[in-house]
Amino acid sequence: MDVKNSFLNGDLQEEVFMVPPPSVPHKPGECTDRGRILLSLYVDDMIITSDDIDGIGLLKSELARSFVMKDLGMLHYFLGIEVGLSPKGYILSQSKYIGDIFDRSRLTDNKIVDTPIENNARYSLTDGSSLPDPALYRTIVGSLVYLTITRPDIAHDVHIVCQFVTAPTTVHWSDVLRILRYLRGTQFQSLLLSSSSSLDLRAFSDADWAVDPSDHKSITGFCIFLGDSLISWKSKKQDVISRTSTEAEYHVMASTTFETVWLRWLLADMGVFLHEPTPLFCDN
Repeated sequence: MDVKNSFLNGDLQEEVFMVPPPSVPHKPGECTDRGRILLSLYVDDMIITSDDIDGIGLLKSELARSFVMKDLGMLHYFLGIEVGLSPKGYILSQSKYIGDIFDRSRLTDNKIVDTPIENNARYSLTDGSSLPDPALYRTIVGSLVYLTITRPDIAHDVHIVCQFVTAPTTVHWSDVLRILRYLRGTQFQSLLLSSSSSLDLRAFSDADWAVDPSDHKSITGFCIFLGDSLISWKSKKQDVISRTSTEAEYHVMASTTFETVWLRWLLADMGVFLHEPTPLFCDN
């Protein structure tokens, strides 16, 4: 649904009611703002679920009474993410967004590489010479961060280049260009959320011990599958220095466990209750 609305950019001088004022009548479960009623997802004490077609239609008609709205139909595009529906499930892609990154980066060549980073590459703050204008570096890296929503294959490499946004150098910019050339060859790669997948969680974790030459901190890496569908992943530098590789692995397993417990809670809110423990596989 596309709602015609305005977003204020400035300081409000008016009084804004977070609850209906005493003079305005309202029913429980409704939010009233200056006499206009916005129905919540609770209509007639019934929770509307994604497969309740009649309930969704009722909600749309009730909202349309108070707001100018347009029904856009099935979801195909949202905030730079392309959504496709196939017999196998939902396909998420950001191929158009990648093309926009190419335009912003002013990358004119068609070179491609097989990996987004060189093997065993190590970078520090003092590598290379400072960029005369770091604004482009920061813009591209920020765009790459958003791209990791559907591209877990570049999450580790984007994490690395993010560490140098304050003072990027020519070496760091070369690493960004390598990521872009990797994306040139994999622009239309998509993330599949399978419709025939089971609802069992599986978690995988790994650590790269003392990989950063500047502070000797380790890297946390994990990915979590719901059946055959990859739904959560992370690559991030650890907050503390691990004295051994085993200690680094324990930190990774703890972070992965936190994420797994949260996902189990989230699934329970959606009515999916997991009665078996979630296996956690550690590469050690």
